[in-house]
Amino acid sequence: MDPTTIMMLVVLIGVFYFMIIRPENKRKKSAQQLRDSLKKGDKLTTIGGIVGSIVQVNEDTIIIETSEDRVRVEITKWAVSTTGVQTSTDPKTKQKQESKSAEEPAAPAAEEQSAEIEQPAGDGEKKSWDPEV
Repeated sequence: MDPTTIMMLVVLIGVFYFMIIRPENKRKKSAQQLRDSLKKGDKLTTIGGIVGSIVQVNEDTIIIETSEDRVRVEITKWAVSTTGVQTSTDPKTKQKQESKSAEEPAAPAAEEQSAEIEQPAGDGEKKSWDPEV
């Protein structure tokens, strides 16, 4: 093999290590630390989206209370996503919520404009925007 080819393979393996393998190992390590540090009374969100507070911690499982009705669920520790109540981090969802709150006062004006457009011409002529043309 040519020395340049070997050098390119080494560089490619190095890039894979620093871009894919190392960050994934860090995520696994931090997730394991989170699961090991769980204690009674913590609020958590599971990977399935169940929110509750921890009632009992066992070696491989935890028991959470999911509502005020004292519904208890036993789940494995690997199913814990985050501590605390997880909210949506999707930027599209945030934009929709912001735009809905901004659009609410403008909604009646939009209805009035659409009512004006839907009325046929007073002189009996058909307009190009009239659906019956």
